Amino acid sequence: MVHIDFSKLRFLVVDDNLHMRRILRTLLHGFGARDVTEAEDGAGAFEAFTEGNPDIMFIDWAMPIFDGLELIQMIRQPGANANPFIPIIMLTGHTERTRVTAARDAGITEFLAKPVSAQRLYQRVFSCVAHPRPFIKTATYFGPDRRRSTSANYSGPERRKGGASDTIAPLALIEKARPVTPVEKTKPVAAIEKAKPVAHHRSP
Repeated sequence: MVHIDFSKLRFLVVDDNLHMRRILRTLLHGFGARDVTEAEDGAGAFEAFTEGNPDIMFIDWAMPIFDGLELIQMIRQPGANANPFIPIIMLTGHTERTRVTAARDAGITEFLAKPVSAQRLYQRVFSCVAHPRPFIKTATYFGPDRRRSTSANYSGPERRKGGASDTIAPLALIEKARPVTPVEKTKPVAAIEKAKPVAHHRSP
C-alpha cells in the first residue's frame, strides 16, 4: 500500500472564510503537514503561489477580487508560471453538475465539496500525489486530462474535442512525499559503521 508523508509537502489554502481556512489547516496538520500557507483572496493567493512554490493548492470558488476559476486560469498558463502543473483541489458548497463541469474545464485536479471531512480531504490529496493524471494541451485547454476513461476507442460525450493535443507527464509528487522506511533511516548509520577504521591489537 502506498503511504504519503504530509510533512514533506507544501500546501496553499485559499478561501475568504477564516473558519474554513482554519478547518483545512487543522486537518492538514492532523495528517502531519507542517507547511500550510493561507490566502484570503485571489490576488493574495496568486502572490503566495508565485513566491511560495507550493506543492498542492486548495482553492475556494467564490472569493473577492477574482474568483477561484479566474485564479485557476491564471495558474494554468504554460510558460508563464513556475509550476502550471500544480495539483489544484477546488472547494465549494455548490455541487451542481454545471459547476463541476465548469471547474473541470478550468483545469482543476480534484473537486471537494463543503462541508469538508477528514476522509474526503485525505482521499483528494492522496489521489493528487499517488495517481497524478497526465496534462493535456490543446488550442483551448491546458490542464489535467478531463477524461476518466482513457480508452482509445471511447466515443462517448466526454470524448476530447478541440483538435490536436499534446500529452505531458507532470512531475510525480509521490517521490517527494514517500515516507522514509526504517531500513532507509539506518543506511547512513550502517555506512558510517562500515567506514570506521578497524583497530588492530597486537598480542603482548
